[in-house]
Amino acid sequence: GFCMFVLSLVKKHYRLQFYMFAWTHVTLLITVTQSHLVIQNLFEGMIWFLVPISSVICNDITAYLFGFFFGRTPLIKLSPKKTWEGFIGGFFSTVVFGFIAAYVLSKYQYFVCPVEYRSDINSFVTECEPSELFQLQSYSLPPSLKAVLRQEAVSLYPFQIHSIALSTFASLIGPFGGFFASGFKRAFKIKDFANTIPGHGGIMDRFDCQYLMATFVHVYITSFIRGPNPSKVLQQLLVLQPEQQLNIYKTLKIHLIEKGILQPTLKV
Repeated sequence: GFCMFVLSLVKKHYRLQFYMFAWTHVTLLITVTQSHLVIQNLFEGMIWFLVPISSVICNDITAYLFGFFFGRTPLIKLSPKKTWEGFIGGFFSTVVFGFIAAYVLSKYQYFVCPVEYRSDINSFVTECEPSELFQLQSYSLPPSLKAVLRQEAVSLYPFQIHSIALSTFASLIGPFGGFFASGFKRAFKIKDFANTIPGHGGIMDRFDCQYLMATFVHVYITSFIRGPNPSKVLQQLLVLQPEQQLNIYKTLKIHLIEKGILQPTLKV
């Protein structure tokens, strides 16, 4: 495709052709790439989709409410109705919402288990033993909170701690997707992308703050959550040469014996 584009360049039309080239790729970046990452996040578990997307929606709603009732200070010229009061109020509301939503969803296997394909039943399933992320853990409280709450520790799902990072991004960085959309519409002198929803514009007008969220969640999972996949490791081992497999077996056996998991075999 790139080679064909270069070969199709015509003198006196370079600017238009490169303009269309850039326009096409920005559109692909915003729509196709984000859609792909959303699907990848879904396969990690429904909770990785529901908490981020609902946090963005919560931030959008609460920022509007705080701005409507308490807004006095303009936030950004691209969106004159946005205020600092709404931005800050939306932030705290979103963090609380994400924390509670994470607690509720972490209880259900359907939301926390990765989506896997089972060839024996020819179907996708969401059944698993929940990982440590979704098992209640006891956390000691700092002295200041111990005095206030009058207890030594609290029980939380580790995912709730991760939800704070997701909610923070949704409330501090997510709105810039909306600002981007506002600037885009102003550049082309249009009020809304469409009129699908009366009084609210089109679908893109409702999801403009979701632009960055899927990318962040995917990077977050890859960087801090996802560990080695045993099934993929096994598949890679099975394609190795027999002598390579034997070397790995011997190395693994020595390692397990040193850790006390296996007992050393006695030579007769």
